[in-house]
Amino acid sequence: MKLDMLVFAAHPDDAELACSGTIISHINQGKKVGIVDFTRGELGTRGNPKIRMQEAQKAAEILGLSVRINLGFEDIYFKNDKEHQLEVVKMIRKFQPDVVLANAVEDRHPDHPKASQLTVQACFMAGLKKIETRLDGEDQSAWRPGSVYHYIQSNFISPDIIVDVSDYWEQRMASVKAFKSQFFDPDSKESETYISSAQFLQLLEARATDFGKSIGVKYGEGFTVDKNIGIKSLFHLL
Repeated sequence: MKLDMLVFAAHPDDAELACSGTIISHINQGKKVGIVDFTRGELGTRGNPKIRMQEAQKAAEILGLSVRINLGFEDIYFKNDKEHQLEVVKMIRKFQPDVVLANAVEDRHPDHPKASQLTVQACFMAGLKKIETRLDGEDQSAWRPGSVYHYIQSNFISPDIIVDVSDYWEQRMASVKAFKSQFFDPDSKESETYISSAQFLQLLEARATDFGKSIGVKYGEGFTVDKNIGIKSLFHLL
């Protein structure tokens, strides 16, 4: 299955929290989009791997994804090394995306920038013919995505581009709330975390409102890039 867009995420819910509006928008434009989660978020304070996987599947259905895969890397302990790079390369070659979305280049959680670097390096490696990979008993062909964009997570980063997600805000937030174990629940007996406070979801909306206002719309999601973006016409811009 060839995908138009492939989203890599260190943890289940990273993509939903940071770029689910963009995912929904592109699916509504007829694009095929998938998510590859690196870990099961098993070291998170709340929930457990089984619950997180169930929540990720529910979120995938809300988003309308073509595919969602979890690579089973170790939460916190995965590395940007050859072993992990080749597993990500296999996913890039399997789905041959034109656009890749990756974790934030810097953030409060150390897995996020680590996953960002791992994804960028794997995207380059996937285009090298002399790096050989096999998946499901078959040799894979080289493939390098045309563009890599980094979504913005907890830390504020000034975006290079902002996507208008105003039409999809309710669906976006439904995908976030699919991860019920992670967010505010007055009846929960689990320890409170940074994202489980009553104010956290309000912060998400405030960030999106701020990004949206900067481009003249209600809600926006920001991304950074590693290299300059080229266009053929200034009329393609909002």
